[in-house]
Amino acid sequence: MGSMQSGSNVASPDRAAERVRDAFLRWQCRVRQIAMRSHEGRPTSGMTPLASPVPAPAAAPESAPEPGSSPDAEPIARIVTVLCRRPEHSATMELRHMARRTHDPAERRAAALEFLAERYYQAPREFSDTLTASFPPASGIAAKLLAGRECRLDFEQFRQRRRLYCAVRCLSEHDPLREATFWHNLLFNPRLPADCIILGFEPDWGRSGPDPHRA
Repeated sequence: MGSMQSGSNVASPDRAAERVRDAFLRWQCRVRQIAMRSHEGRPTSGMTPLASPVPAPAAAPESAPEPGSSPDAEPIARIVTVLCRRPEHSATMELRHMARRTHDPAERRAAALEFLAERYYQAPREFSDTLTASFPPASGIAAKLLAGRECRLDFEQFRQRRRLYCAVRCLSEHDPLREATFWHNLLFNPRLPADCIILGFEPDWGRSGPDPHRA
Protein backbone atom coordinates (compact mmCIF):
# COMPACT_ATOMS: atom_id res chain seq x y z
CA MET A 1 0.00 0.00 0.00
CA GLY A 2 1.11 3.55 -0.63
CA SER A 3 1.84 6.27 1.89
CA MET A 4 1.23 10.00 2.19
CA GLN A 5 2.28 11.97 -0.86
CA SER A 6 5.53 13.88 -0.37
CA GLY A 7 4.93 17.48 0.70
CA SER A 8 1.17 16.98 0.91
CA ASN A 9 -1.40 16.39 3.63
CA VAL A 10 -3.60 14.45 1.21
CA ALA A 11 -3.51 10.67 1.63
CA SER A 12 -2.72 8.55 -1.41
CA PRO A 13 -5.49 6.33 -2.85
CA ASP A 14 -3.78 3.28 -1.35
CA ARG A 15 -3.73 4.84 2.11
CA ALA A 16 -7.41 5.78 1.81
CA ALA A 17 -8.22 2.17 0.85
CA GLU A 18 -6.27 0.94 3.90
CA ARG A 19 -8.40 3.12 6.16
CA VAL A 20 -11.61 1.75 4.62
CA ARG A 21 -10.33 -1.82 5.11
CA ASP A 22 -9.22 -1.25 8.71
CA ALA A 23 -12.51 0.42 9.66
CA PHE A 24 -14.46 -2.48 8.16
CA LEU A 25 -12.43 -5.09 10.03
CA ARG A 26 -12.87 -3.24 13.33
CA TRP A 27 -16.63 -3.08 12.74
CA GLN A 28 -16.83 -6.74 11.78
CA CYS A 29 -14.91 -7.83 14.88
CA ARG A 30 -17.29 -5.82 17.05
CA VAL A 31 -20.38 -7.23 15.30
CA ARG A 32 -19.16 -10.82 15.66
CA GLN A 33 -18.01 -10.51 19.24
CA ILE A 34 -21.44 -9.17 20.22
CA ALA A 35 -23.10 -12.05 18.37
CA MET A 36 -21.02 -14.57 20.34
CA ARG A 37 -21.55 -12.86 23.68
CA SER A 38 -25.19 -11.81 23.43
CA HIS A 39 -26.88 -13.86 20.67
CA GLU A 40 -25.45 -17.37 21.21
CA GLY A 41 -23.51 -17.06 17.98
CA ARG A 42 -26.56 -16.60 15.76
CA PRO A 43 -25.59 -14.62 12.64
CA THR A 44 -26.76 -11.03 12.72
CA SER A 45 -27.41 -8.70 9.79
CA GLY A 46 -23.86 -7.38 9.97
CA MET A 47 -22.58 -10.90 9.26
CA THR A 48 -25.12 -11.82 6.56
CA PRO A 49 -24.81 -9.41 3.63
CA LEU A 50 -26.96 -9.38 0.55
CA ALA A 51 -24.90 -10.70 -2.36
CA SER A 52 -25.62 -9.18 -5.76
CA PRO A 53 -23.99 -9.63 -9.16
CA VAL A 54 -21.99 -6.75 -10.58
CA PRO A 55 -23.16 -6.04 -14.14
CA ALA A 56 -20.48 -5.87 -16.80
CA PRO A 57 -19.72 -2.31 -17.98
CA ALA A 58 -22.12 -1.30 -20.72
CA ALA A 59 -21.54 0.91 -23.71
CA ALA A 60 -22.31 4.60 -23.20
CA PRO A 61 -26.07 5.14 -23.61
CA GLU A 62 -27.28 7.22 -26.53
CA SER A 63 -29.62 9.12 -24.24
CA ALA A 64 -29.73 9.97 -20.54
CA PRO A 65 -31.25 7.30 -18.27
CA GLU A 66 -34.78 7.80 -17.03
CA PRO A 67 -35.11 9.46 -13.61
CA GLY A 68 -35.15 6.95 -10.80
CA SER A 69 -33.54 4.17 -12.84
CA SER A 70 -30.74 2.20 -11.18
CA PRO A 71 -27.95 0.02 -12.58
CA ASP A 72 -27.97 -2.16 -9.45
CA ALA A 73 -28.75 -5.81 -10.08
CA GLU A 74 -31.21 -7.77 -7.97
CA PRO A 75 -29.58 -9.61 -5.03
CA ILE A 76 -28.88 -13.31 -5.51
CA ALA A 77 -29.16 -14.23 -1.82
CA ARG A 78 -28.32 -13.28 1.73
CA ILE A 79 -25.19 -15.21 2.70
CA VAL A 80 -23.57 -16.01 6.05
CA THR A 81 -19.96 -14.85 6.03
CA VAL A 82 -17.03 -15.87 8.21
CA LEU A 83 -14.16 -13.60 9.23
CA CYS A 84 -11.00 -15.71 9.41
CA ARG A 85 -7.70 -14.94 11.04
CA ARG A 86 -4.67 -14.57 8.81
CA PRO A 87 -2.56 -17.75 8.64
CA GLU A 88 0.12 -16.35 10.98
CA HIS A 89 -2.57 -15.79 13.63
CA SER A 90 -4.60 -18.90 12.81
CA ALA A 91 -6.82 -20.56 15.41
CA THR A 92 -7.80 -23.43 13.11
CA MET A 93 -6.05 -26.00 15.30
CA GLU A 94 -8.16 -24.94 18.28
CA LEU A 95 -11.38 -24.94 16.25
CA ARG A 96 -10.61 -28.40 14.86
CA HIS A 97 -9.84 -29.73 18.35
CA MET A 98 -13.17 -28.45 19.69
CA ALA A 99 -15.06 -30.05 16.80
CA ARG A 100 -13.35 -33.43 17.21
CA ARG A 101 -13.43 -33.53 20.99
CA THR A 102 -17.13 -34.31 21.12
CA HIS A 103 -19.97 -35.25 18.78
CA ASP A 104 -22.54 -33.57 21.03
CA PRO A 105 -23.77 -30.46 19.13
CA ALA A 106 -24.62 -28.63 22.35
CA GLU A 107 -21.16 -29.21 23.80
CA ARG A 108 -19.53 -28.10 20.56
CA ARG A 109 -21.54 -24.90 20.44
CA ALA A 110 -20.84 -24.13 24.09
CA ALA A 111 -17.10 -24.59 23.61
CA ALA A 112 -17.14 -22.46 20.46
CA LEU A 113 -19.05 -19.65 22.14
CA GLU A 114 -16.69 -19.60 25.11
CA PHE A 115 -13.65 -19.50 22.85
CA LEU A 116 -14.95 -16.96 20.31
CA ALA A 117 -16.61 -14.63 22.82
CA GLU A 118 -13.54 -14.10 24.98
CA ARG A 119 -10.57 -12.61 23.11
CA TYR A 120 -10.84 -14.06 19.63
CA TYR A 121 -12.11 -10.85 17.97
CA GLN A 122 -10.14 -8.32 20.02
CA ALA A 123 -7.34 -7.74 17.48
CA PRO A 124 -8.82 -6.76 14.08
CA ARG A 125 -5.39 -6.57 12.46
CA GLU A 126 -4.99 -10.33 12.97
CA PHE A 127 -7.83 -11.02 10.52
CA SER A 128 -7.76 -11.57 6.78
CA ASP A 129 -9.77 -9.09 4.75
CA THR A 130 -11.00 -11.96 2.56
CA LEU A 131 -14.45 -12.97 3.80
CA THR A 132 -15.62 -16.55 3.30
CA ALA A 133 -18.91 -18.44 3.15
CA SER A 134 -19.87 -22.11 2.91
CA PHE A 135 -22.51 -23.60 0.62
CA PRO A 136 -23.94 -27.08 -0.07
CA PRO A 137 -21.98 -29.17 -2.62
CA ALA A 138 -24.40 -28.51 -5.50
CA SER A 139 -25.35 -24.96 -4.51
CA GLY A 140 -26.92 -22.92 -7.28
CA ILE A 141 -26.18 -19.75 -5.33
CA ALA A 142 -22.47 -20.57 -5.21
CA ALA A 143 -22.54 -21.35 -8.94
CA LYS A 144 -24.11 -17.98 -9.73
CA LEU A 145 -21.61 -16.10 -7.59
CA LEU A 146 -18.68 -17.90 -9.20
CA ALA A 147 -20.02 -17.39 -12.70
CA GLY A 148 -20.01 -13.63 -12.24
CA ARG A 149 -16.48 -13.66 -10.78
CA GLU A 150 -17.35 -10.45 -8.97
CA CYS A 151 -20.18 -9.52 -6.64
CA ARG A 152 -21.36 -6.79 -4.34
CA LEU A 153 -21.89 -7.46 -0.63
CA ASP A 154 -24.18 -5.11 1.31
CA PHE A 155 -23.90 -5.18 5.10
CA GLU A 156 -26.02 -3.32 7.65
CA GLN A 157 -26.07 -3.23 11.46
CA PHE A 158 -26.01 -0.60 14.23
CA ARG A 159 -27.13 2.05 11.71
CA GLN A 160 -23.94 1.39 9.78
CA ARG A 161 -23.96 0.22 6.18
CA ARG A 162 -21.04 -1.08 4.18
CA ARG A 163 -20.85 -1.97 0.50
CA LEU A 164 -18.00 -4.19 -0.69
CA TYR A 165 -17.12 -5.00 -4.28
CA CYS A 166 -15.45 -8.39 -4.23
CA ALA A 167 -13.71 -10.84 -6.52
CA VAL A 168 -15.18 -14.30 -5.94
CA ARG A 169 -13.17 -17.53 -5.98
CA CYS A 170 -13.63 -21.10 -4.86
CA LEU A 171 -11.16 -21.95 -2.10
CA SER A 172 -9.05 -25.04 -2.72
CA GLU A 173 -8.98 -28.01 -0.36
CA HIS A 174 -5.76 -26.96 1.38
CA ASP A 175 -6.36 -23.21 1.47
CA PRO A 176 -5.90 -22.02 5.10
CA LEU A 177 -9.04 -19.88 4.85
CA ARG A 178 -11.06 -22.89 3.69
CA GLU A 179 -9.80 -24.95 6.63
CA ALA A 180 -10.59 -22.18 9.10
CA THR A 181 -14.07 -21.66 7.65
CA PHE A 182 -14.93 -25.36 7.62
CA TRP A 183 -14.02 -26.01 11.26
CA HIS A 184 -15.61 -22.76 12.42
CA ASN A 185 -18.90 -23.57 10.70
CA LEU A 186 -18.88 -27.22 11.75
CA LEU A 187 -18.98 -26.10 15.38
CA PHE A 188 -22.34 -24.44 14.72
CA ASN A 189 -23.65 -26.76 12.01
CA PRO A 190 -22.95 -30.46 12.74
CA ARG A 191 -24.53 -31.41 9.37
CA LEU A 192 -22.00 -29.42 7.35
CA PRO A 193 -20.73 -31.81 4.63
CA ALA A 194 -17.00 -32.29 4.21
CA ASP A 195 -17.33 -31.56 0.48
CA CYS A 196 -19.16 -28.28 0.94
CA ILE A 197 -18.23 -25.39 -1.36
CA ILE A 198 -16.39 -22.57 0.38
CA LEU A 199 -16.03 -19.29 -1.48
CA GLY A 200 -13.66 -16.45 -0.78
CA PHE A 201 -14.70 -12.82 -1.29
CA GLU A 202 -11.73 -10.50 -1.85
CA PRO A 203 -12.74 -6.84 -1.55
CA ASP A 204 -11.51 -4.09 -3.80
CA TRP A 205 -11.02 -1.53 -1.05
CA GLY A 206 -10.57 1.31 -3.51
CA ARG A 207 -14.20 0.86 -4.59
CA SER A 208 -15.70 -0.26 -1.29
CA GLY A 209 -16.86 1.61 1.78
CA PRO A 210 -20.03 3.10 3.31
CA ASP A 211 -23.08 2.51 1.10
CA PRO A 212 -23.32 5.75 -0.92
CA HIS A 213 -27.06 5.33 -1.55
CA ARG A 214 -28.16 4.57 2.01
CA ALA A 215 -25.84 6.50 4.30
